[in-house]
This record gives sequence, structure tokens and C-alpha cells, in this order.
Amino acid sequence: MFLFFLQQMPVIIAGNEQQQKKYLGRMTEEPMMCAYCVTEPGAGSDVAGLKTRAEKKGDEYIINGQKMWITNGGKANWYFLLARSSPDPKAPAGKAFTGFIVEADSPGIQIGRKELNMGQRCSDTRGIVFEDVRVPKENVLIGEGAGFKIAMGAFDKTRPPVAAGAVGLAQRALDEATKYAMERKTFGKVIAEHQAVSFMLAEMAMKVELARLAYQRAAWEVDAGRRNTYYASIAKGYAGDIANQVASDAVQIFGGNGFNSEYPVEKLMRDAKIYQIYEGTAQIQRLIVAREHIGRFKG
Repeated sequence: MFLFFLQQMPVIIAGNEQQQKKYLGRMTEEPMMCAYCVTEPGAGSDVAGLKTRAEKKGDEYIINGQKMWITNGGKANWYFLLARSSPDPKAPAGKAFTGFIVEADSPGIQIGRKELNMGQRCSDTRGIVFEDVRVPKENVLIGEGAGFKIAMGAFDKTRPPVAAGAVGLAQRALDEATKYAMERKTFGKVIAEHQAVSFMLAEMAMKVELARLAYQRAAWEVDAGRRNTYYASIAKGYAGDIANQVASDAVQIFGGNGFNSEYPVEKLMRDAKIYQIYEGTAQIQRLIVAREHIGRFKG
């Protein structure tokens, strides 16, 4: 669900009444999907390095470029697309990019093959090419040059739900490991009674509970009407890390069985990895947390 949340969020936070009614209304009237088209083959975390261009001609913009790793790329009814609209190569990111709503069936859009990923294999992830795609000016969000702020602002709202997803995966891994540890016997007793295993379960439980509190704090800041950038990045970064740690520990508790696809923890370990990558890598979250933390002292 949080994947759909990201894709709609730019329109939720920046769309005018007409745009919201037209494009968000579709999502409730019938089962449709949309996509968040920002990442490119050569620009992921470095959003300012995007090459996709939007050139204004009359009442339209002509879009040319390529996007990559787009979730729902082959299923979406419309896209949020970020493109460089300023002809000045030295323009700052805060003024160089514009956010567009693009109809998925627009002429000039070429959808690539479904990518075969390590985990979350049901996700329809694809590359998309835009070749002379015409977008009417009424599909611009807020105005020309506002795209970067919109794209980044969306993450403050969507990173807490992503963290919640990571916590859900970690909780499942902990549950599976605990049930297995209560059944599997070695040296005459269930392995949960061995201190080495019981301490692993304790560490896993501590991490899950702390990550849960982190995303709840980030969400609470939004509900309180406050900017939550600091807490959203803490939640997303920490929850993504513990999902991987807890899933790996679950595989360890399962032993040889955990390395086999007949048991659930193998899949959980593969699925966990993407939580350290999408919606801002683990390293980007630390960069943001450091910037926000130091900024408080400077202020």
C-alpha cells in the first residue's frame, strides 16, 4: 500500500482541486495504479542529476528522457514525472525541475520489460522511455520550477509508511524464528532454551519494537502539523536496517533450513533488502539526519 502512497503523494500535497479530483478520483472509482517517475539509469539518490528534459512549446511541454526502476511502470494509469525544465545548466535544483502529471497512454511513451528483482518480485518494476511526449500545461503541479520541492516533500509523508512496512517484515521474521525455535530441538531441548538463541531473539525483539516507535513518532509529527523530515529519515533508515538484520538472524536460527526456499525466512531476507534502497538509501537517510541534527545546533 505504501508504494501507491508515494506515487499519489505529489498530487495530494501539491495538486490543485481540479488535478486532485481528476487524478486522485480515479484511484477510488476503480482499481487503478499510478507511478512515481523520478529515478533514472544514471540518477537515483542524486535527484539533481536527472537528465529527462521538459521543453515548453505554447500551451504544452515536450518531455524527452528515460526513467528506471519505476514501480507499477507497466500497470499505471498516470505518472508523476520530474523533469528538468530550466535551460540553464547551472540553475539550482530548487528552480530547475518541474513536476508533471502524465497520462500513461500518451503517445511517445515506451514501457520496458518487467525487471527480475532479488525480492518483492510481485512488484511491477520497469524502465520507461519518454520520446516527444506532450503534456498540457494544466498538468504542471504548482508551477514551473517547483518540482524538486514537491518530489522531496512527498518523502516526508511516505517514509513513515515505508518504515512501517519494514517493521512488518521484521515482525514476521521474528515470529517465524520464535515459532521454529520453540519446536526445533538440539542437545535434548528446544533451541529457544539455549542462551545463544534466546539472546538472539531478545535482540531481534528489541530492534523491532524500537523501529515501530520510530515510525510512529514520525507519523505523529505529521498529525501534529509539524515538519517531520528528521524523524521520517530516522524511522526509514533504522527500520530498513533492522528489517535486514532481523531477517538475517531469522535465517541463522533456522540453520540450513533457513537457506532453503521451502521455508519462509529465505524470502523475507530477499524482500528486506529493498528497504535499504528505495525511497532514499540507508546512506541518504544518514545524510539527512546529520544535516537536520547539525542544523538544530547552528540555528
